[in-house]
Amino acid sequence: MKIVAQNRKAAHNYFIEEKYEAGIELKGSEVKSIREGRISIEEGYCTIENGEVFLKDVHIAPYEKGGVFNPDPKRKRKLLLHKKEIKRLIGKVERKGYTLIPLKVYFNDKGRCKIEIALAKGKKVIDKRKELKERALKREERYYQKYKW
Repeated sequence: MKIVAQNRKAAHNYFIEEKYEAGIELKGSEVKSIREGRISIEEGYCTIENGEVFLKDVHIAPYEKGGVFNPDPKRKRKLLLHKKEIKRLIGKVERKGYTLIPLKVYFNDKGRCKIEIALAKGKKVIDKRKELKERALKREERYYQKYKW
């Protein structure tokens, strides 16, 4: 598995409830561009329209040698999931506060481009501060255990 792009801010900004693996419907030159690592998923999110899941605001840079055949870099792309998974996601996303966000884009062992999406709930500023404080305390605790006088 070759990871191409990761959304590192996702764990800081959201409580991640569940993760799903999905395929992406891409054009030929987009795949080549992703293989070069020219994709940004930081601002991306997923929506559900007419029983289908779409990926929005993910920027895939145009392939240099693609010429006029390059599609729009920020177009909406269909995600390929099973019907049961989509129905489950529809039920969860309709609840208040839940959203679908991309976590990472990678190529699996068969060479297929996959995306890991997460069902997440947004964190508030208080939660973020609390998490940072806990992390700092754990870091200090490890330091003092390592260097006991």
